[in-house]
Amino acid sequence: MNSRWSDYQQIVVETYAARKPGKSSFIHVRPIEGQPFPTSMDVECSRSMRKNHPVGTKFRIYAKGITNREGGKPFLYSRFDWPYEVMD
Repeated sequence: MNSRWSDYQQIVVETYAARKPGKSSFIHVRPIEGQPFPTSMDVECSRSMRKNHPVGTKFRIYAKGITNREGGKPFLYSRFDWPYEVMD
């Protein structure tokens, strides 16, 4: 494995429509069932990946394990400009 990716692991994620009360829906990303992370966990990743493919598309990405922002909800992180693979 390239040292660039040493703190990251490949996982499969999918996009889904999330809705906040009183607001329009947003396209979010979560790990699929069977991955080492719960499907309830959000993934921070490329906005263009989310917008350029239909909701429900599955991707293989490099993501960093559980992280959070000062007391926020834990999430996975994949840099916006990193490569991803669209899954069948």
